[in-house]
Amino acid sequence: MTAIKSLDPVVPLAVARLDANGRLIDAEPRLRALNDRAGGGIGAPLALPGVAAIAQLAHRLGISVSRSVVAADGEEELDLWVRAGPDRGGVRLEVSGWRARPAWRPVADPERDGDFLRVTGDWLWETDGALRLTFLSPEAGQRYGFDIRDMLGQPLTRLFALAQDEGGQLPILSAMSARARFDGQRAELRDTGRMVRLSATPRSDPLGRFAGFIGAARMLDPALPETPPITPSRRGDGFPRAFGRRLERALRGPLARIIANADAIGAQAEGPIRGDYAGYAGDIASAGRHLLGLVEDLVDLQAIEGEDFKTARETIDLADVARRAASLLSVRAGEAGVHIDRPAADEVLRVRGEFRRALQILVNLLGNAVRYSPRDAVVWIRLESEAGMGCVIVADQGKGIATAYQARIFEKFVRMDPGEPGGSGLGLYIARRLARAMGGDLIVDSAAGMGARFVLMLPLPEQPERPPPPAGAP
Repeated sequence: MTAIKSLDPVVPLAVARLDANGRLIDAEPRLRALNDRAGGGIGAPLALPGVAAIAQLAHRLGISVSRSVVAADGEEELDLWVRAGPDRGGVRLEVSGWRARPAWRPVADPERDGDFLRVTGDWLWETDGALRLTFLSPEAGQRYGFDIRDMLGQPLTRLFALAQDEGGQLPILSAMSARARFDGQRAELRDTGRMVRLSATPRSDPLGRFAGFIGAARMLDPALPETPPITPSRRGDGFPRAFGRRLERALRGPLARIIANADAIGAQAEGPIRGDYAGYAGDIASAGRHLLGLVEDLVDLQAIEGEDFKTARETIDLADVARRAASLLSVRAGEAGVHIDRPAADEVLRVRGEFRRALQILVNLLGNAVRYSPRDAVVWIRLESEAGMGCVIVADQGKGIATAYQARIFEKFVRMDPGEPGGSGLGLYIARRLARAMGGDLIVDSAAGMGARFVLMLPLPEQPERPPPPAGAP
């Protein structure tokens, strides 16, 4: 059967039933044909990932969930409106809409409006048309003191105690009546006493009926003004002081969801999909991780270049830090066919520094060593102490770094091989700045074709810390 080319503006519902494990029991012809074209069938998991995800959510929460879904159909895409609800131990699906459209999403899209709205918030939430919670940012519960699993499926007011505005109104209810966006709904997080400001944009079903909110919550510190004044001070990089935090807030949440959803599609967690689609999902997840790493690098960059940047002063075991870094890189190294020769379990080298920052440096060094090593190569980690400094050496069997280029690799946005994928050109610059902030240093010893040796040096506990080199020092 060929893909749907044109459809009437209004079509009947296509109904289907799934069992408790998400397998298709029966479906009306239109929906069954679409599922068959996607690689599914009766008795198999639903092969439409977006539809299957809604069905799974409805079954897990025990409530009806409605939202729009885009489904691939041959070379086209279909805009669907899916309603899923519990039914006899399984799930009943009602699919309407069925409008073919090109693969590019139009600019006037409420979901995109929601993405722009969320950048002002600390975490995200969504509701259905009855204002029951259907989504909460995974990190929100742990950070702000509530259990997400207990909240999903509950009324919005189970989580938030809504406060009236100066006119005695609740902005969220006014927005619900008007099917409009709202901003400035103050509320208290129940059981925590913490205040938040809620903002949201509405969703509508194909008939224009209210179908819920896509929203954000911004935490309000009662001891601070609600909107802190923007300081005019800037750093040498030309960005406002709060740029890094704003960038992270704007991008971390959307990128994390892109990565999670792409991984789920690639793993075919919601049912089988075409092999090339799984490959595309893997590419999307990899690109998302690259962008997320770049965001983290930019945030670190602005932090370390601040005049008030400091690291913790504590005694740490550099051998333990090296072993932990090697464990974090073990999967990547295995996929690349590279062996990491880490310090023995009984090796100890105590130095002064900050555990988290030392681990960040070594993960960066080992990640580079794995990236630039050929298959079946070895990356060595060795420990030494010399002249009052504890040293960890990361040596690889890669193509090495020419002497004339070694000073440049510690500059901002300079990569060892711009022609190879990955990397932001900030990792080594940040690593050296962190090492020097802890009273140590990071140096390289290499030659073209002879591999590279990076040496992280941190002061031994009984040694006075050396002052950091002046800004711009090589």
